[in-house]
Amino acid sequence: MNHPFHNLLTDVERNNIPRIFVLDNIDPDRFSGLLDIVTPGETLFNFITKSGTTVETMSQFLIITKLLQNKLGNNYREHVITTTDEKKGTLRAITKHEGFKSFTIPAGVGGRYSVLTPVGLFSAAMGGVDISELLAGAAHMDAACQSDNLWENPALMGAVLSFLSHRKKGKNIFVTMPYSNALSGVSDWFCQLWAESLGKRFSLNKEIVHTGSTPIKAIGVVDQHSQLQLYMEGPYDKVITFWVIKRFNKNVPIANENTIENELIYLKGHSLNDLFNAEFEGTRLALAEERRPNCTLSLDELSAFNLGQLFCLYELQTAFAGKFYNVNAFDQPGVEVGKINAFAMLGKKGFEQREKEINIRLQKTQKKYHI
Repeated sequence: MNHPFHNLLTDVERNNIPRIFVLDNIDPDRFSGLLDIVTPGETLFNFITKSGTTVETMSQFLIITKLLQNKLGNNYREHVITTTDEKKGTLRAITKHEGFKSFTIPAGVGGRYSVLTPVGLFSAAMGGVDISELLAGAAHMDAACQSDNLWENPALMGAVLSFLSHRKKGKNIFVTMPYSNALSGVSDWFCQLWAESLGKRFSLNKEIVHTGSTPIKAIGVVDQHSQLQLYMEGPYDKVITFWVIKRFNKNVPIANENTIENELIYLKGHSLNDLFNAEFEGTRLALAEERRPNCTLSLDELSAFNLGQLFCLYELQTAFAGKFYNVNAFDQPGVEVGKINAFAMLGKKGFEQREKEINIRLQKTQKKYHI
């Protein structure tokens, strides 16, 4: 896998693997800041939206394609790729009209489940990841999760444990704590996957249930000095899942000269790897002694194969959990109201009545505090 500071390396140091930046938000300062540092003629922009109408993606699309046209003229098309639905949506229509190169998001695959489709695979390949290994790992895990036997199916076991911990033990907060900076982004993805899939108002029977457990991201060892206090002594409402890597790419010895301070002599002969593992084991043991439930998922190394297994494991675990909660784990109706309100406030045609309702509500309830 890539150097942790890949984007800061020279072309030679990166083996000419491109730098990759992900604009996953429309914060104006961050967005414009990235445009300040990239060279349009040396940059490929990949616009990803399943529906082809996602307002955040399409607003960025309009800004960037205008910039490219101004800088590159008709050649701007060579610097645009789209990843969207095969047939539907505004972005697909524009893609056909402009002749952009394009990838298809398979029908029936929602955004949060699309990491092993062109949504994730293209960027991974551009970043030097062996995507054949990534998919091989996913296929290996998929095969392991076909059994009806709970003890032979890791995704089913994970779903059962999380569901029973919630419903039978009152553990409605699900903490994922990787002891690896490289897995931090995977934890972000999992939080979206779990929350958006299982947090539902209605059951499959159309009953109001307001169910779901709350995913929280922590990272070791950083959050031992922030969140861990709550997990050790706060409410008994959490399950902590650790992700650990047995073998890191580097072993970093701690200086062991004879001049080392006596109070630090215990570090002599050890490495950062030893310290990292000791802090993990110490935290796991401390939680267990306080009767705080936790489990550990271990990867022998950080590899494309193992990452593929991890993605597939949690996608399947989430789908199984949806069955236990009796909810649709593949939709997200709760986010639509916010979108509708935003459309109305921006004056989108067809939302005039909602705009009037919003203005009336804001006049009655909104208080403004200026700092």
